[in-house]
Amino acid sequence: MSRVGKKIIEIPSDVTVTIDKNVVTVKGPKGELTKELSPEMTYKQEENTLEVVRPSDSIKDRTNHGTTRALINNMVQGVSKGFEKTLELVGVGYRAQMQGTNLVLNVGYSHPVEVKAEDGISFEVEKNTTVKVAGVSKEQVGATASRIRDIRPPEPYKGKGIRYQGEYVRRKEGKTGK
Repeated sequence: MSRVGKKIIEIPSDVTVTIDKNVVTVKGPKGELTKELSPEMTYKQEENTLEVVRPSDSIKDRTNHGTTRALINNMVQGVSKGFEKTLELVGVGYRAQMQGTNLVLNVGYSHPVEVKAEDGISFEVEKNTTVKVAGVSKEQVGATASRIRDIRPPEPYKGKGIRYQGEYVRRKEGKTGK
């Protein structure tokens, strides 16, 4: 049985969860998220808890059980606390700055790269080399951070590029001249 799926989701007092068949809507102080989930699952909602129940022990139901519970839990966490990813720019002359709500990166190209903020995503630049991507949807925050990282991924010889905070970049030895 799924260990993740068996866990009961604790709903904070300032968050409301409404379930209409297989559409789950979560409202909280940071925003609102709606997601269509697996129609096979059933939900037991009490005052401040929510439990995801699977109909059978078939392989399909077992695989969807934990995933459905994790998605709902991420929605509850997102509208109450929010999610955040931090990126570091490593390299001489690499810097980031805000231009309105958009992020402008100077990362070694002949031109600055502009990243537009999607709905529900906000950027914050600390120092010049640290960018925080924040929002209510864990999926959207991770995808946006990944898109920014793909602009200039870290390279293994000098370690230059955009990396997640705390990411380890395995370094290689360069050519040896004679």
